[in-house]
Amino acid sequence: LGPLLSVHTSLPSFLLALLIAVMSATFSTGFTPAFGTKLMRPSTELSVKVKVAVGDGEPIESALRRFKREVNKSGHLMELRHKRYFENSQERIKRKVKEGRMRKKFERMQKRRMANRT
Repeated sequence: LGPLLSVHTSLPSFLLALLIAVMSATFSTGFTPAFGTKLMRPSTELSVKVKVAVGDGEPIESALRRFKREVNKSGHLMELRHKRYFENSQERIKRKVKEGRMRKKFERMQKRRMANRT
């Protein structure tokens, strides 16, 4: 390390270059952790293809608004939010029951509103 320091005038730039070289070599060789185990991360890839047709002369804001609405209706963002952390089966069942309760409540409220309209 001594001869290398004499060639380079500043230590931080030398360390930075060394770090970059090590990181690029590590990632280019497909580095795996010790004992040959690979890190398995949950997949965040979505198989949904949301498309919105934009009309001629339509403002981009309204097309973006329609796109956001379609993405929300697909429910994939909520699924990703739940998969962000591990959720065991008991927690999943509790969440599903709670969501069902909220859905039924919303339906009752909507039915009552529709009855009051006429």
